[in-house]
Amino acid sequence: MSRPLRPELSLEEAYDLTRTGDLWLFRGTSGADQAIRLLTNAPVNHVAMAVVLDDLPPLLWHAELGRGLRDVWTGQHQRGVQLHDLREAVTQWSGRYEQDTWLRQLDAPVTTAMEDAVLRTIARLDGTPFPSTAALVGRWARGRLRRAAPPELTYCAEVVAATYTAMGLLDPDRPTNYYDPGTFWSGDDLALRRGARLGEEIHVRVAG
Repeated sequence: MSRPLRPELSLEEAYDLTRTGDLWLFRGTSGADQAIRLLTNAPVNHVAMAVVLDDLPPLLWHAELGRGLRDVWTGQHQRGVQLHDLREAVTQWSGRYEQDTWLRQLDAPVTTAMEDAVLRTIARLDGTPFPSTAALVGRWARGRLRRAAPPELTYCAEVVAATYTAMGLLDPDRPTNYYDPGTFWSGDDLALRRGARLGEEIHVRVAG
């Protein structure tokens, strides 16, 4: 059943609503943020996926250069692909990184098999290094030609794409480096499988 959408939510409201597969999108003003958006022609520069399983608090699955937060999977502070406490991660991206924040809710049942696929993807990718901006753009450009990039590096949109693919929501024949953060914004024509769809962006207010 589709969950109700509102044009704006507080972080606490969004935190309570988010479920596995929901997307969190970010747009900042730093040079790197603007370069990513310019070179990929995207309205946002970062995308992450919520992971909400059993009695665990909501988590955020993504890739970034920073290592300020503890990775829930390894218990360490690391760069690259990370699994964070969602509230802590969104607060950091909104506050320290000065990013506008949106939530897109996944309208699709997430089965136990899909949850298992999420956990396998986390086990496989967690800790993978994040590329430099130049390498990121090179990986993405290669992906737009439908050519897969080597697995030793990965960026945020690849992490989400790999996880959605494992869940059966994206075409496995399309390489993960085909995707950029803007692919997961509503203005793009993202074709999901299994009858799934993503709701419109809900702006999230994060208290300073």
